[in-house]
Amino acid sequence: MLIAHDLGTTGNKASLHEDDGRLIGSVTVPYPTRFAPGGVAEQDPYDWWEALATATRSLLVRHGVSASAVRGLAVSGQMMGAVLLDAQYRPVRPSIIWADRRSTEQCDALTKRVGAQRAYATLGHQLNPTYSLTKVMWVRDHEPQVFAAVRHVCLAKDYVVFRLTGRLVTDPSDASSTNAYDQTRGTWSSEILAAAEIDAALLPEIVPSTSVVGTLTAQAAGAIGLLPGTPVVMGGGDGPLAAVGAGVVSENDGAYCYLGSSSWVSLAARRPLHDPAMRTMTFDHVVPGHYVPTATMQAGGASLQWITEILEPGEAGDRFRRVVEAARTATAAEDGLYFLPHLLGERSPYWNPDAAGAFLGIGRHHNREHLTRAVLEGVAFNLLTCIDAFRENGAEVRRVDAIGGGAASDVWLQILADVWGCTVRRRSIVEEANSLGAAVTAAVGLGLVDDFGVVRGLSEVTAEFTPEPGRHAAYQERHTVFLDAYQRLEPWFEGRGSAR
Repeated sequence: MLIAHDLGTTGNKASLHEDDGRLIGSVTVPYPTRFAPGGVAEQDPYDWWEALATATRSLLVRHGVSASAVRGLAVSGQMMGAVLLDAQYRPVRPSIIWADRRSTEQCDALTKRVGAQRAYATLGHQLNPTYSLTKVMWVRDHEPQVFAAVRHVCLAKDYVVFRLTGRLVTDPSDASSTNAYDQTRGTWSSEILAAAEIDAALLPEIVPSTSVVGTLTAQAAGAIGLLPGTPVVMGGGDGPLAAVGAGVVSENDGAYCYLGSSSWVSLAARRPLHDPAMRTMTFDHVVPGHYVPTATMQAGGASLQWITEILEPGEAGDRFRRVVEAARTATAAEDGLYFLPHLLGERSPYWNPDAAGAFLGIGRHHNREHLTRAVLEGVAFNLLTCIDAFRENGAEVRRVDAIGGGAASDVWLQILADVWGCTVRRRSIVEEANSLGAAVTAAVGLGLVDDFGVVRGLSEVTAEFTPEPGRHAAYQERHTVFLDAYQRLEPWFEGRGSAR
């Protein structure tokens, strides 16, 4: 058996798998995030470790599995953050996670030195405050005493793998989320790092995602309830591993959409897909020789989580399902009500850290169901802009498989199909796609399966949502209004950002 860990934004999901990656069951242990004015978003790396240890032990007990039955494990982790460690590999401050937007000034300076187009061609990504590199620059500039103690910089899954094995390394998929990785060479970018004035020696060695990094140390094994010497496979960033979990491991596998805290549309390709308007980005895949063209918005599922918490505060049962189901027959854009889902600034398609969420067109007759419907449609509209960017650059997006927590909603998937004008399918693996991807990566790395193609048989389509032609045509017109709303508010967003 294999164990996979998915270090997400809200918690760690530990999942148990057969040797070929087939899912048996999972356990999730939450941890907190500190959000604060000015774009602050931080987590404590020690919380990740405690959650991983607790989840592992709970998983073994829940399924009656002995430690000796576990043949290996791998880790999926949230991307684009910055974990800063001292010479003893101890965190010197909380981790700055992907949602943090404080490093705008550093990003602007770096962009002036390198050039936006030059950086995009090298990195496969725009320079942006949501990436790791400018977060490190921010700590250097604003917390010099803290930065003086920094000897290593890594990402979430890298830190946990170090705690498991005593070896600090990263993989290409996570490295490609830092804004410090030369995607054309497969190495850290000496040019970008020199312009950022960050020492390349701070960054870990890059090894293949399927590498057996090491084995569990005695200390780690005792903490998580497994045997010393259990192999640990590197794993990767949650985006590329979600692609594996969704069965998107080659250019013929179509597209998928992840509806988690952040949300994205993605596909697999043999080469990076560059957009002249730089609306999309490309990560390295965990599958050797492949890439993951992606368009990620900051607050997809997070927008739904926010409106649910506002409308139904507390921890009452299945409140997400209740709130969304109540919006099934409500109207929003059809009634002139729109929601801009930029609660955490925005990556794709605008790359604007100053963007903010907004309801537009609210009338006295609008109630909670209308507001929820507007949020669901707003996320769909924003992701359509991303899909259109792929289509304009030669990628076919005629079918999208949905994964992540939001994919459990029939209401939302039908809205997505109607807005996007293509079939949207739910797979049997929804919330465990990242973990499944990590488990298959472990199986490949340990030689238990021949290649990543095995994943296509590990989940199946359980529901299919097709667009209603008349409704899609109407949504196309309303998408234009949605885009116009952002463009008109963009100067206000900029002024708001400079006033903080």
